[in-house]
Amino acid sequence: MAATLEVNYFSTFWLKKINSIVEVKDTTGTADASTGTTITLKAPNINVGAGQIVTDTTSPFPGNPVVTVLSVAANNQDITIDSAQPVANNNVIAFTGRAADAYIPEAFEAVDANDWYIEEARIRGGYNNTSVDFGVKAYIVEDTFKQQHRISSLIYSGIFNSRTGVNNTNQFSVGEDITKSADPVNGSIQKLYAEDTNLIIFQEDKVSRALIDKDAIYSAEGGGSVTSSSLVIGQIVAYAGEYGISTDPESFAVYGYRKYFTDKKRGCVLRLSADGITEISSYGMHDFFRDELANATKIVGGWNSHSKDYVLSIQNDSNYNTITFDEGVLGWTTFSSYKPNYSFSLSNVFYTFNSGKLYQHYLGPYARFYGVTYPSDVTVVLNSNPSVVKNFKTINYEGGPGWELESMVASSSDKTLPIGKYVFQDNLASLETQIWSNTFKKKEDKYFANLINNSPAVNGEILYGADMSGIKGFYSTVKMSISAITQFDTSAIKKELFSVSSDVVESSY
Repeated sequence: MAATLEVNYFSTFWLKKINSIVEVKDTTGTADASTGTTITLKAPNINVGAGQIVTDTTSPFPGNPVVTVLSVAANNQDITIDSAQPVANNNVIAFTGRAADAYIPEAFEAVDANDWYIEEARIRGGYNNTSVDFGVKAYIVEDTFKQQHRISSLIYSGIFNSRTGVNNTNQFSVGEDITKSADPVNGSIQKLYAEDTNLIIFQEDKVSRALIDKDAIYSAEGGGSVTSSSLVIGQIVAYAGEYGISTDPESFAVYGYRKYFTDKKRGCVLRLSADGITEISSYGMHDFFRDELANATKIVGGWNSHSKDYVLSIQNDSNYNTITFDEGVLGWTTFSSYKPNYSFSLSNVFYTFNSGKLYQHYLGPYARFYGVTYPSDVTVVLNSNPSVVKNFKTINYEGGPGWELESMVASSSDKTLPIGKYVFQDNLASLETQIWSNTFKKKEDKYFANLINNSPAVNGEILYGADMSGIKGFYSTVKMSISAITQFDTSAIKKELFSVSSDVVESSY
């Protein structure tokens, strides 16, 4: 708001505003019947500010300015306004808010002088004396409070030492250099992990490391030396590769010097170790993770100390996939039928949370998660001599009892009938039944069965289906399964599956 002040001195002055003219609500009043030209507003309905315009809201001059408010009465006191033009008895007026600059009276600066003050800019007010600095003043009030979000910066407090009783974790001194910023181009910081004397910083699009409590100085010959320094967080150095953790810090898991996490933006699962960042999703599962991560709404990762593998659960509103990565074979080995909200390991025991409950794994029956036992299956591909057409005659496996052949399909679309699980024979009758049934037979702790063709006839075939010996193709896909009821039998031995094979002979169409 404009104001005129007369200064009778040579020098530079700062004009300060103490009280702001506040926005007000519409206020109405009735003309005094005794004079016709004086309007009195009765307390406590007075809410006007200096410089407002009184407006006549009735005929014959609706909307015309009537008078300018020259001063404001104290709270809960009546205020009398003299009109600049006649106002009829009982006319209703409205205070329409802050006035435009053109309506501010000349006497405004005199009447409202208490709202302003002048500060001398020269030391002792002397001519050409040194001007005071335009720095921070304790009496300056910040009219607009704004919050800053420094999404790529770090800040640290004072030290904590339990041995000496020093706890300065609630101190953030602005007089010290206690902030460190990563490159904001790489997005926000999502995860921090301290490893020895390094702080690993996971941003949305980059993974970096910074020295903690030390500073590294390199000589011209390339040799490194460590020097004492008060610097808490040193230089931030990025790892090679355009990878980050996106916005899924829950996917992070660590074991030893290996750190596992996902990058949803790039559709990959990553491992950070001594040799840098490796894309482990490319181990035969690139297409799967590219599609599943794109639709994920929640990604949960954890290290399973019991089986020594990384467990990753990719979840969305309609379904989920919980999959395991095994460092021993450098591959993704298992899909599991449970959906964790959080997972972790403690003392070589694997735990997960589900619906607010904590569950310990590897207790009771196998494949039992959150009180429900699920069936299990293993799919393998038989493909010896890939370029040769083969006749698959039998199916054999090594492992525990209870496994069944759910399906076996060749590359030619030939398929077989299912084969039931092995049944123990305790008498001659059951042995005879077992011999003539389509189930696995046991011999020398191995299980085997002949394949019964179940393919429809094709053009030119004379023999097909059960009259054929096995199935033909370059390769065949075998799905072995075991029911939930069989797995729930805790008295039985482990339902392991070591190998699956088939007797084949070379053939031709």
